[in-house]
Amino acid sequence: MKLKNKCTLIGLLMLALQVNAESTPEFYDISENYVQLVLAVGLHDPVYVDAYYGPETLKEGLKKQDWPLAKISEQGKLLIKTVKSVPSSTDKDIQLRKHYLIKQLGALVFHAEQLAKKANNPNYERNFNQEAVALYDTLPPTYDYSYFDQVLANLDTGLEGEGDLLTRIDALQKKVQIPKEKLDIVFKAAMQGCREKTLKKMSLPENESFTIEYVNDKAWSGYNWYQGNSISLIQINTDFPIYIPRAVDLGCHEGYPGHHTYNARLESELVNKKGWLELSVYPLFSPQSLIAEGSANYGIAMAFPGNKRIEFERNKLMPLAGLDPKYAQKYQDYLDLRAKLSYAGNEVARDYINGSITREQAIELQAKYALVDAAKAEQRIRFVEKYGAYVINYNWGKDLVKDYVEANAQTEKERWAIFTDLLSSPRVPSSLSW
Repeated sequence: MKLKNKCTLIGLLMLALQVNAESTPEFYDISENYVQLVLAVGLHDPVYVDAYYGPETLKEGLKKQDWPLAKISEQGKLLIKTVKSVPSSTDKDIQLRKHYLIKQLGALVFHAEQLAKKANNPNYERNFNQEAVALYDTLPPTYDYSYFDQVLANLDTGLEGEGDLLTRIDALQKKVQIPKEKLDIVFKAAMQGCREKTLKKMSLPENESFTIEYVNDKAWSGYNWYQGNSISLIQINTDFPIYIPRAVDLGCHEGYPGHHTYNARLESELVNKKGWLELSVYPLFSPQSLIAEGSANYGIAMAFPGNKRIEFERNKLMPLAGLDPKYAQKYQDYLDLRAKLSYAGNEVARDYINGSITREQAIELQAKYALVDAAKAEQRIRFVEKYGAYVINYNWGKDLVKDYVEANAQTEKERWAIFTDLLSSPRVPSSLSW
């Protein structure tokens, strides 16, 4: 059988051929096996394959046979055994690659089995922590709601203005709300600012580019649809008001040095240069997502450390939006206080997924601790319903990436070096400690 790609490890491909020859004759290379299994799960779950830019022949090959979930799970387990049987190596890249494949495949098997359970019983019992560990390779911290009640009390004391807390927040937010007719010019300026900051610190393929679309009726506020060849489609949900800092958040998170940068570097450094085909597909419910979301959120502070963000908002974005720059710092002070409420969303998701609270209670708690109205809270619960424990990837993922980078670097130059390496490697949460 002729090999169609270069994504082989010395010894790994030979072993894959030997082990899979009898048990999975339709596959002839571990990387292709992995990619085809991810694409097969995507036949059952339309949001599972977040990006794919590998050979079209692998997609076409799916049509030649049936892919029931039981078969996918079985093949995934066989492939895990194959990867585990690969001889140990002192090459750290090979160690990381092997570990990545094992963890990604473990998540794939778990998700396939969960999909099968859901197909047989839509009300099957779920567990938040089990999903977090199986899909994202980590156990997030647990908080009591009393902790967030104290944060709310501190926020109530610390935020200036008249009226109750939500009234004061609303009054402040209106000072930094981007008019709808100004959204495009502000977002493009924010994205360009994030890009300029990033390119001063790391390289990207010369042909990299993105386009922005404004959409409605989504469970998320922004999304990067990576197209391959260093090109992204970035969508911004305009269902709810968007505030000046959010333009920077999304510009960095979805673009630079976030998802667009991460995907472009993986494609350039691992797929194109090393031939690691398994990185040409991105399964959403996988350990890779914690690194993707965590690095995208931590990347905001990487691009705009210290007061650089406030300066950019005050001097560039707020004038473009026709807003008074004096409110930039006041709103950031509020955001700094509110940041301690971040993990409350995890607790609401945990209780809702575990079945200990109703949907109505989840919306009420989300509104209370996220300091949003019922409509916005309902959107966030829709996200939980669609993506489950994925919510941990934003806050817990950010903290894990931050700890990894800052534990291994002292200076800004060193932090960027570690961060750039992370965006160019197959690390998952459990290999951040290596």
